[in-house]
Amino acid sequence: MTDDREKILIILHQEHSSPGRVGQILRDRGYSLDIRRPPLGDPLPETLSGHAGAVMFGGPMSANDPEDYVRRETEWLSVPLKEKKPFLGICLGAQMLVNHLGGRVEGRADGHVEIGWYPIEATAAGSALMDWPGMVYQFHREGFSLPHGATLLAQAEVYPNQAFLYGDNAWGIQFHAELTRAMMHRWVVRGAHRFELPGAQQGRDHLEGRFVWDSRLRAWLERFLARVFHMHDREPSGS
Repeated sequence: MTDDREKILIILHQEHSSPGRVGQILRDRGYSLDIRRPPLGDPLPETLSGHAGAVMFGGPMSANDPEDYVRRETEWLSVPLKEKKPFLGICLGAQMLVNHLGGRVEGRADGHVEIGWYPIEATAAGSALMDWPGMVYQFHREGFSLPHGATLLAQAEVYPNQAFLYGDNAWGIQFHAELTRAMMHRWVVRGAHRFELPGAQQGRDHLEGRFVWDSRLRAWLERFLARVFHMHDREPSGS
């Protein structure tokens, strides 16, 4: 049986990675997910003419790593940019977009990281688009410069650039709104060795913070994806 639903390209970077709540929301709005894992040899399409858009997720690697798949993914970003297809880069995905646009991806000289819950603040341009969460979940050791021609949407103290829009179709966010509860538990277990890095929070703070701040973050993600993929006229299934 053929699947006539519109497809969203999902780019993941590990064998067991999941699109999490992003995938859940997109499926709920009637899309099917075309999942590719370039580090495992999956090719990326030469055109997005058969897709409604793309999401590039995070991973433990750096956007500056010399591996061929990092270079290929970064170069591939010319496809959604040229074709004006909705594109969202999350953490590593945003950093690859920054590199593609000629910006810089690097860690802080003092080694400080954002691993846990941290405040962000919308810029005037970001506030004009939508409401933003005050606290977000982070898991990164590098940040990015604002690419030339991009609009900064959200900012923070330790890593100033947290969200941006390039043109009217390419979005990048540094933080993670996509984590389900099970995903956060996995990250806390598998990433525990990073909790000793400067500025990182301990695992219990990750999980306790979820009870306080996650409901607003998830509600924001629903609205944000609706804007990125022009879903305001797509009713959730079961509504």
